[in-house]
Amino acid sequence: MMRHRTTLLTGCTALVLALGATACGSGDPVSAGGGDKALSGQTVTVAGVWTGTEQKNFQKVLDAFGAKTGAKTQFLSTGDNVSTVVGSKIEGGNAPDVVMVPQVGVLQQFAKQGWLTPLSATTEKSVDAGYAPVWKNYGSVDGTLYGLYFKAAHKSTVWYSPDAFSQAGVTPPTSYDDMLKVGHTLSDSGLAAFSVGGQDGWTLTDWFENVYLSQAGPEKYDALAAHKLKWTDPSVVAALTTLGKLFKDKELVAGGQKEALNTDFPSSVEKVFGPKPDAGMVYEGDFVAGVAHDQFGKTIGKDANFFPFPAVGTGKAPVVSGGDAAVVLKDGKNAKAGMKLLEYLATPEASAVWAKAGGYLSPNKDLPLDSYVDDVTRATAKSLVDAGDSVRFDMSDQAPAAFGGTKGAGEWKLLQDFLRDPSDPKATAAKLEAAAAKAYKG
Repeated sequence: MMRHRTTLLTGCTALVLALGATACGSGDPVSAGGGDKALSGQTVTVAGVWTGTEQKNFQKVLDAFGAKTGAKTQFLSTGDNVSTVVGSKIEGGNAPDVVMVPQVGVLQQFAKQGWLTPLSATTEKSVDAGYAPVWKNYGSVDGTLYGLYFKAAHKSTVWYSPDAFSQAGVTPPTSYDDMLKVGHTLSDSGLAAFSVGGQDGWTLTDWFENVYLSQAGPEKYDALAAHKLKWTDPSVVAALTTLGKLFKDKELVAGGQKEALNTDFPSSVEKVFGPKPDAGMVYEGDFVAGVAHDQFGKTIGKDANFFPFPAVGTGKAPVVSGGDAAVVLKDGKNAKAGMKLLEYLATPEASAVWAKAGGYLSPNKDLPLDSYVDDVTRATAKSLVDAGDSVRFDMSDQAPAAFGGTKGAGEWKLLQDFLRDPSDPKATAAKLEAAAAKAYKG
């Protein structure tokens, strides 16, 4: 704000639940099964952050799994505090079988606490065949694959009103400097350039990450994400300086910094695509399209469109992603059937169910682009898949939650403070480093 058949073998006491895997010395792979309802009578519980439309669409995937295997499914919406909810469920002896984890840092935390079961050979084979290696890397801890990225977000998309662009006589820019020029032309025509949702600190981390990845490059991005590079590094100060020029320009930010700090993410989309537009552009991920369409009735591709977040200076255009990884909990009452669900989620068949419902991107390159419902989503999905190993996962989602994922604390708060007063990037970098050092040490 991812997605058979069992056989009893002679001498086996357990069900074989890994597609393509072998058990008890048998050399015959267990097939996906053609409707033999091998999991009839079993229930798989799945926890995740999704609510509303996302939950309904994911339920369609779970229903397709149920139709294929006979399993029943139950979904538990955790809200944003996945680790807290799941931890309490485990302590209470009521752990879900599968969790859709929205942050790399949380996946790593779960693995290091010994909560997770390594994914089956079948799932790993599907990941090796259908995903760029970077996705396997983000799903792995110490070389072991624990997480399957089922749903991805493309966080390097700038959404704009084609009507506003037309009236101002501008076209989508291809460089960061050109984007600011387009913004000033929009402002001259009577609309602010950007609606900034600064009330939600995570939107500001996304702004920073795109600027930093393009300006500093992927190697430093990785080092900063792992806190092997300090936030006081000159590259961080440079990115903050670049961002600060935009934040303090009252022609570029709708309502100025104060209004931006009082605007949450949905409201930032409304300021561009709602009934009374205040701005021509809003930067955020592909999920902007869902809000523009579902809440404001915009036709994606006609009333709302995007251009890729442009390259900053001499850098390359960034591709920052996020995503939800499916993991299997050891303590789940039906973890083996949960593993079966992951084997299904690793297939293009499962991804196609949600793709056809809309509001979804898959990192699985084997999912045909015509599975998506509109040309804009197809273009976004193609951009994500084509980026291959140059994709970088949302940096704040890789950090300990105390630094990168907590409202009113760490990076979220410090970047809000920076939006309020961007005059001293070096001081902000020092505060970020102090907060990061404390969180990573803990």
